Amino acid sequence: MKPSPHRAGTADAPPLPQLARTLVVMAYALLATGVATDIASNPRSTISPALATAPVLAGIGTRHARVPLAAGTVAMVFVAWLARADPGVPFAVHLTSGITVLAITCISTANVVLVATRERELLQSRSVAEAAQLALLRPAPERTGRLRVAVRYLAAAADARVGGDLYEVLTTPFGTRLIIGDVRGKGLAAVETAADVLGTFREAAQVEPDLALVAQRLDGTVRRRGGTEEFVTAALVAVADSGNLAELVDCGHLPPLLLHAGKVTAIEPGLLVPDPPLGLCELTGSTYHRREFILGRGGMLLLYTDGATEARDAQGRFYPLEERLPSMPESSPEALLDRLVADLLRYAGGELSDDAALLAVRCEK
Repeated sequence: MKPSPHRAGTADAPPLPQLARTLVVMAYALLATGVATDIASNPRSTISPALATAPVLAGIGTRHARVPLAAGTVAMVFVAWLARADPGVPFAVHLTSGITVLAITCISTANVVLVATRERELLQSRSVAEAAQLALLRPAPERTGRLRVAVRYLAAAADARVGGDLYEVLTTPFGTRLIIGDVRGKGLAAVETAADVLGTFREAAQVEPDLALVAQRLDGTVRRRGGTEEFVTAALVAVADSGNLAELVDCGHLPPLLLHAGKVTAIEPGLLVPDPPLGLCELTGSTYHRREFILGRGGMLLLYTDGATEARDAQGRFYPLEERLPSMPESSPEALLDRLVADLLRYAGGELSDDAALLAVRCEK
């Protein structure tokens, strides 16, 4: 697994959008023009109250308290200067301007400190969740059985909470078994649920000959954690060490995509009523079912979470994964995922709103 993109820290604020920078520069220019005009014009009028905007402008986009403090100090110097340049203006007006500048400076500085503190706390919380998540998501083997394997985990934007996406690739007595899943919810609770699901899968996949029974055990694990309020969508795949048949158990998840000879096929469960997500099987009175499909030599199987398919472009349109894949003729899982990740990030403007996991395997024999 390649490492996920690092999120920006909070030592420095992220750069302001171009429009915001333009507006701040215009405000500074207007303020400077007003001060220069005041000094050169009628000594019986003043714009010194407008100097209170200086620490507010300085506080935009910074996480350093000294910036609005310095701006407030400079503004106080100009208040004193204008008091001497405008002797016809009542002293009470200049005094009010000075008090206003001091008050706004304190408020702007306090706001910068508060925002910086909250961002540090958020970063620390995310770091704990991410460390736990990365400890769970072990690097996938490059080769196992007849399969060549590649995995990518894409972290969401900095303001999103860490998700509960999960995956695993195991060599078992019954061939290679794969899982990809997405826990409902975010944060440490989702990571804890993912840990339980992966722990059960790693044990059950080694001893249960029936993939549907593996899913049944995963359902019990999730159900014992949170009843009907917590569930996990997942796709389980088994590929035998010989032959062209593979198995799928789809637990309310997005259908895997099979790429072969330039064509993309969604591997649907083939049921009139889809199997429920993990944790909801007892509630629906259902059981899990296996579906067989052909995965021959040269076939590529892509499993993914909804962080990929729900990525949006500037017009708010979802990423059309199934439509994009035919234009990606890469023959190896590594190359395919590299190109897919680049295309996905380009489509979404460089960042995702939700974590996304991508797991690709190619049948070599």
